[in-house]
Amino acid sequence: MNVTNCRTCGRLFNQLTNEKICPACKQDLEDSFQKVKAYLEEYPNSTVEQVATDNEVSMKQIKQWVREERLVFSEGSLQGVECENCGVMIRTGRYCEECKLKIKGNLMSALDKPKDTTVRRQERERDRMRFL
Repeated sequence: MNVTNCRTCGRLFNQLTNEKICPACKQDLEDSFQKVKAYLEEYPNSTVEQVATDNEVSMKQIKQWVREERLVFSEGSLQGVECENCGVMIRTGRYCEECKLKIKGNLMSALDKPKDTTVRRQERERDRMRFL
């Protein structure tokens, strides 16, 4: 049993997952998210500062929801978050489309390499001398 303190309120709780906050604070955070989401549906071109002050949520939390792709900046918005790799302004997520493609290509090439070694290993096994 893993008992830890809540990062938000400091209460002890039984940590069953990787969450660092207690279930009560998690529910409060989800309620705040739904409130911000409803606010953005009503006022789609509002700034992060305006949303934060009107809904009593920190700007850091709003940007975290954008990075988690739970919120998206509108098309006409001049604001955004920076790509963590190249620094280009994006509307949602952690990486721009170009960086996502590069990362995907790197991962796919890393996954392809073990296949080549297994083929070589099979060829080596076939060419080995056998004793009876």
